[in-house]
Amino acid sequence: MPDKSFARTVLRNNALKATRNCRMNSLLKSLRLPGANRRFRHRNWIAAVGLALFLPLAPPSVSTAEGGAPTEEAAEILDAAGVTGGLIVHVGCGDGRLTLALHDAVRSLVHGLETDEGLVRKAREHIQAAGLYGPVSVELWSGGRLPYAENLVNLAVVESPRRVTDAEVMRVLVPGGVALIRQNDGWKKLVKQRSGELGQWTHFLHGPDNNAVAHDRRVGPPRRLQWLAAPRFARSHEHLASVSVVVSAGGRLFAIVDEGPTESVLLPSKWRLVARDAFNGVLLWKRSIRRWESRLRG
Repeated sequence: MPDKSFARTVLRNNALKATRNCRMNSLLKSLRLPGANRRFRHRNWIAAVGLALFLPLAPPSVSTAEGGAPTEEAAEILDAAGVTGGLIVHVGCGDGRLTLALHDAVRSLVHGLETDEGLVRKAREHIQAAGLYGPVSVELWSGGRLPYAENLVNLAVVESPRRVTDAEVMRVLVPGGVALIRQNDGWKKLVKQRSGELGQWTHFLHGPDNNAVAHDRRVGPPRRLQWLAAPRFARSHEHLASVSVVVSAGGRLFAIVDEGPTESVLLPSKWRLVARDAFNGVLLWKRSIRRWESRLRG
């Protein structure tokens, strides 16, 4: 007569197998895989086991702007300003939650200024927790003069109007830039008008008439460095330049750039059409170019 404990073990194992089979069958039904109502086939086991292995590893979808209020306010600010990219400055950024939400909305470069050292620390912790410190950063600020060159900022969101004058905010805005200054009943909007003295260079030789003479009255000898951006190094000084074409229009710079390895010009090219803000160099977008000139052209 078989041992009773052995019989109980067999029954328990069979019950566990039946439970697993039912669960797996339900999973395969939800996946609409063939053989879900029959004995499991090898490929179904692979699909189900693979799903079981990888699904627990997928991180949950988490918004970097906690709560709805900062995200909604950021959307309202950007909608009112009409700014879709570039450099955003948040004056009086507090704990940095709205600062981070401004980046999330348009993927811009965002810089926060705050006079309270404790709030600066909290803002940095919040941004670092979101893994975005770099594209979003916060700096301790003493008030008064803004730490930027002229014509650099696309959007200034000013929470502390008593600590900075309207004239100082307008100084740092790019032509066409916008400032939103918080008031008791909402926001005051300031726009820096584009000067008619600023020209554009829309073709290889200025314009469609191929007359390489600009109408810009502001151009002159450089007095300072406005911004610095990639590529930092050229692929070669003897063959085709890494930046082969540059034109400008509407406050944007468009360039065809070879982003291939700088170790050797013999390695394949990676041509891109790159758009940057002309006043601060912030990357707006880039697109791959399938074919361009040979990099070995001398």
